[in-house]
Amino acid sequence: MIRQARQNEEKFVWDRITSLDELGRLRLEAMSDFLGDYKRGKQEGRYIPAELPDLPFAPSSFDIALCSHFLFFYSDSLSLAFHQQAVDELCRVAQEVRIFPILTYNAEPSPLVAPIAEYARKAGRIVSVEKVPYEFQRGGNLMMKVLNGTSL
Repeated sequence: MIRQARQNEEKFVWDRITSLDELGRLRLEAMSDFLGDYKRGKQEGRYIPAELPDLPFAPSSFDIALCSHFLFFYSDSLSLAFHQQAVDELCRVAQEVRIFPILTYNAEPSPLVAPIAEYARKAGRIVSVEKVPYEFQRGGNLMMKVLNGTSL
């Protein structure tokens, strides 16, 4: 990840995270925190193995589902059909879904944003694209919010 960031430094906003060295340190700290908590968290049921597009949760189990750096991020690898199934599944288990960022890993607008928004609206959901106060990838300060029509 650091190698890729180094090759594309101009595609990032270096204000909150000020350098590649700081980025590497922060990512290692986060990984260390996670790995230090994983065994206990798994025993306590805080980590549940699952993968989209099929989640092991009952309908409306959550108020909100967050999807970060996965959907849209890999638009060149994950098909439109996969994105549709994933959004359907996230909407099945949560009243509100937030997907961030809506860029690809190359910091380009995902070509799947408009088709997914249209697909979700046709399914009776309310879709918005909203600016957020965080931007690390240049232009990566937008998130898609999908509300189930029944949650209003």
